[in-house]
Amino acid sequence: MSFGVLYPRAPFIVGLFDSYPIGTILRIGEDSSFWIGAFGGIQCGVALLTNARLHSNIGRPIDGFRPVVRIPIRAITFVSQ
Repeated sequence: MSFGVLYPRAPFIVGLFDSYPIGTILRIGEDSSFWIGAFGGIQCGVALLTNARLHSNIGRPIDGFRPVVRIPIRAITFVSQ
């Protein structure tokens, strides 16, 4: 008899969001850029940011504000407040 995981485990990066309440301003990094916006939660494998703006790695804004941004958990390289 083997015991296995019944459900796929969430990536470890999801634990980075445990201490942030909804509405906290976060920086979420991806490959060559990062988003700054209000944390909206985790849903279906993506982190949600509201009123978010994309920045280059040197910190300059790339685009205007977006009402909702969905960032795939697998694409996240860092999370900071």
